[in-house]
Amino acid sequence: MSDLSLKEGRIIKGFITTSKPFGVFISIPGHPNEGLCHFSEIGNEVDIRRGNDVFVQVLRLTKEGKLSLSIKNVDQKMGVLKEGVGSPYSNSSRDTHNSNIKPSINTGFKRRNDMDAWEQNQINSAFGAKKRHILREDSEDPYAEVDSDENEEQNNEEIEVQLNRDVPTFLNQYKDQLLRKNTRNSKNDRNDRNGQKRVLNNRNNNNTANHKNGNNGQLRAKNASMTDIADAGSQLMKENKNKKREKRLEEEKKRREMQKSKYLDDPLMNKKIEEELKKEEIEEMEKNAIIEWKKEARVESYGIKSKLSMQEQRESLPVYKSRNELLEAVRNNDFIVIVGETGSGKTTQITQYLAEDGYINSGIIACTQPRRVAAISVAKRVAEEVNCKVGDEVGYTIRFEDCTGPQTKIKYMTDGMLEREALTDPLMSRYSVIMLDEAHERTIATDILFALLRDIVIKRKGTLKLIVTSATLDSTKFSRYFNNCPVFHIQGRTFPVKIYYTKTPELDYIEATIDTIIDVHTNNPKGDILVFLTGREEIETCCEAIVQKMSVLYQSDPSLSELIVLPIYSAMPSEMQSRIFEPTPKGKRKVVIATNIAETSITIDGIYYVVDPGFVKVNAYDPKRGMDTLVVKPISRAQADQRSGRAGRTGPGICYRLYTKNAYLKEMPANTTPEILRQNLSHTILMLKAMGINDVLEFGFMDRPKEESLVKALEELYILEALDEDGKLTETGRCMAYFAVEPMLSKTLIKSFEFGCSYEVIEVIAMLTVPDVFYRPREKRDLADKMKQRFDDFNGDHLTLLNVYRKWEASGYSKDWCTDNFIQEKSMRKARDVKNQLIRLMEIVDKKEKGIQLSLVSCKNRLEQVRKAFVSGFFKNCAKRSSNHGHHDEEGVFRTLADNLAVYIHPSSSLFKIPGVDYVIYHTLVLTNKEYMHCTTKIDPSWLIQYASKVFRKTERGELSIAKKREKIQPLYDKFDQTGRWRLSRGRR
Repeated sequence: MSDLSLKEGRIIKGFITTSKPFGVFISIPGHPNEGLCHFSEIGNEVDIRRGNDVFVQVLRLTKEGKLSLSIKNVDQKMGVLKEGVGSPYSNSSRDTHNSNIKPSINTGFKRRNDMDAWEQNQINSAFGAKKRHILREDSEDPYAEVDSDENEEQNNEEIEVQLNRDVPTFLNQYKDQLLRKNTRNSKNDRNDRNGQKRVLNNRNNNNTANHKNGNNGQLRAKNASMTDIADAGSQLMKENKNKKREKRLEEEKKRREMQKSKYLDDPLMNKKIEEELKKEEIEEMEKNAIIEWKKEARVESYGIKSKLSMQEQRESLPVYKSRNELLEAVRNNDFIVIVGETGSGKTTQITQYLAEDGYINSGIIACTQPRRVAAISVAKRVAEEVNCKVGDEVGYTIRFEDCTGPQTKIKYMTDGMLEREALTDPLMSRYSVIMLDEAHERTIATDILFALLRDIVIKRKGTLKLIVTSATLDSTKFSRYFNNCPVFHIQGRTFPVKIYYTKTPELDYIEATIDTIIDVHTNNPKGDILVFLTGREEIETCCEAIVQKMSVLYQSDPSLSELIVLPIYSAMPSEMQSRIFEPTPKGKRKVVIATNIAETSITIDGIYYVVDPGFVKVNAYDPKRGMDTLVVKPISRAQADQRSGRAGRTGPGICYRLYTKNAYLKEMPANTTPEILRQNLSHTILMLKAMGINDVLEFGFMDRPKEESLVKALEELYILEALDEDGKLTETGRCMAYFAVEPMLSKTLIKSFEFGCSYEVIEVIAMLTVPDVFYRPREKRDLADKMKQRFDDFNGDHLTLLNVYRKWEASGYSKDWCTDNFIQEKSMRKARDVKNQLIRLMEIVDKKEKGIQLSLVSCKNRLEQVRKAFVSGFFKNCAKRSSNHGHHDEEGVFRTLADNLAVYIHPSSSLFKIPGVDYVIYHTLVLTNKEYMHCTTKIDPSWLIQYASKVFRKTERGELSIAKKREKIQPLYDKFDQTGRWRLSRGRR
């Protein structure tokens, strides 16, 4: 809608974006500025929550484009003036609006001016004064009305929260350890973090200096370890990120300047400005050749179309030669370890060999995979070879998706799903053979299955076979664990590989990788290149840099052969992933830049060169912060050997290791650290307890986790009421184990039945378990943010997600609705599937568990019940706004109540910069440049005492609360502070 169509007196539809003490701001489609509707112009029957659509009447439209709006006299259903209401622009009405006389309405408000606000801020900073919130947004009216003090004392007394130090009976022997953890010195903890930041900054500065100082930099590089290099990160990545950020800010600044120009009201000029900006962007991208590369990457492809028949393809695999010997070994042993190269056919063929040998007559043949994508893709391939539909003779099961049927005989599944089956079938009676594939990855579920299945096979006395397979693993260790079982080797197609190391450590491994790729392409014989990097961001940066450099080389040497750049990572669409398997066109060379997925999960023919920087991104749980973090670390020697082996599949190859031989021998661990040693074990222990394993501290792990991790997980389950005082599973805990979600989410779901909001909570949990539903395209960031504001709820992000799902549901699950509102349609469809699966699980639990009533109930508009339910599950993840400004904490920082960590509300949150938010809960912590709370919701501190009595209690009279204990008393005057931050008068500057 054009701005020129707005006229005084006209009624138009908009939506509420912001609520203030003096009124609400409303966005009108097509108008660049938001309009203000004063509270005196709002009727009682209008719901003025942010995001709601309203019909408004334009009272005043200035030359600058500012709007004054009214809702009071507008029928919100029909979008017309109410009967009996005349135009507001009769002479008397217009005089009223243009006058400075305040209408004689008893609003219970009083006015303030700038000096009042400043004085109030000084009182807020004074000791012992009662604090009142002072708004500071730029859009605030300095002469607006603010709350009166008359009824201020009528509020409920302020709740002070204190940590409960009680320890359950079964953890009494670890009492000192648990209490010491809860009362650690926050000052030392803060100094440690600040010290780490200083070291990191110093490393970054050293890296920059090393690139500039030549020989001096090489001398420093000799002392750099791989861990130091991983911690410091790539300087090229940082520079690239800064360039993109500066370019984005420059574009946004240019748009703002254009909008303020004299052509603001000219829609044709606005269109021309946008076209010019887009043209500049396209010219820049064409200049460095990246746009052409991205166009090629969008070409759909479906992999190699082999000319061989299906049977000929099966017989060409290395495992086929060992078929008879393999089946004989399985017949003679209940346990067997199989080691075979990636691409030898063990995953797809062994299950078929076993089926052909008659094992399907006594049960299902199961094969586990650590990744969901692998389980689906392998099942589809085997179904194609067996000539059946997926879900008939061959099927798969992953979390929230079961594609099997009564006829299924070969079943591929994630290791977590097989672990869950042990809850209902402790002896795995449905299966005749279980094959644990890719065992070297050592996921938590695989490690649990090692111990469970070892005992089950012994109990079933020859009626269940267990096969453990991998491309690279410590076969001796595995054989010893499984009662000294035999190890069967499948010989793959391997050729000798030359390995080259660097003389000195590479301080910037991304830059070194790019240089190595260009050098190999320009100076080495034909053959494709495989490169290993840690994640999507590094891969895309590397691809763009290679395309840019090659475009320059093509101009200087037209005879140079073309280099086809192909990225591969798990989040990439499958049709784009399949391009890496296509044969390289004659006279060209391809470089595949991949994550560690290319180590064992996929096989690419034609690779003669491998570039290995020696790093991988691993998911590590930090018990101190209670958060999972993706950390770049050096790979193990086993991973390095596996990577180099990728170069010897087609013919003799070369592996370029961008680290020294000394680093390989002394700095890299022999094997990858199992996931069970670096993850939160709460869900794992809950599953073990539900299986009837009471003494988890003595469970037969292949690699035993630290006692501290086990005790912390047990304590977490106790405070969630999954365990009783004696450490035994409660009815709540048994019910929690059935839901395929984390313990805190399952506890929330169970409590939602008590609060009468189970339907809403299931929808929110479904939205939390899928990738982010909002997206912000680069060229439409502002519009995407405005559209997101329509869903924002002032009470927090959980209710914002609920709003999104409800409105998508109301649209009939429309794809166009998702496109118009900048919502990821794929994530929404996945959330709907998760919701339906959770409802089915709930019905199963309701039938199986006696004394538990799980009825699906909606709370309608009583959404406070939803927040209470999430407090019941996520009370451990709660934080309080820090009031210690001017001493240690910056403004806007929150402190977690349990661990006193400094955390922040993420800028994308609906609570970001919202006044009056003192206590919050959050879903997870996300570490970027700060520790941000992801999915945050405002709560009442009294709920913590009411619904989490095992952790929090009300502060006794005369006792200091958690926040008071953590406050630091410092002198007001600081002679060492040159900036004068200690002065009260700083508020005037």
